[in-house]
Amino acid sequence: MSDDPVLNQLSNIEKSSGKTVAEWVKIVKNSTLEKHGELVNMLKTDYQLGHGNANLLVHYAKQSHAGAAEDSTDWISEQYRDKPELKVWYDQIMSFIHSLGSDIEIAPKKAYVSLRRKKQFAIIQPSTKTRLDVGINLKNEAPGGIAEAGSSWNAMCTHRIRVESEETLGEELNLWIRKAYESAG
Repeated sequence: MSDDPVLNQLSNIEKSSGKTVAEWVKIVKNSTLEKHGELVNMLKTDYQLGHGNANLLVHYAKQSHAGAAEDSTDWISEQYRDKPELKVWYDQIMSFIHSLGSDIEIAPKKAYVSLRRKKQFAIIQPSTKTRLDVGINLKNEAPGGIAEAGSSWNAMCTHRIRVESEETLGEELNLWIRKAYESAG
């Protein structure tokens, strides 16, 4: 067994399904579907995979998994290229996140930044030219205040906080992020 949980999961997928990761990637790439969620649902429905396994395989097929961006692309610069105000907000949020601890893995993707401890606890995504979305993973916590239910926005997040003005950056946002960080450790 590897120390890398993702490699362990991929190995388990191969053992339980009888298909290699390369075969799964080919199935995803040969599909006429394009959206991530549609591809995940196809694997779940047509091949009876669990959500986590289907999601990981789609990430591998689309090269959007952590480690896929090992090229020279600076995804954060790309995300904020035409959104300088949002980059200021992103930097403020990240300054707070860095204050939480040194055990945070920051994994930039093409469209968002994933924040992990033992598991993903948040994502930061510049969704429009005027709005950042902060996705939070915090099970057993009801939405409220600035945090709305997030599963219809992103299946991997329990809550979403829309940052559309500087007023949203502050104590309440930090409290939600801190709770998610603590629950992921």
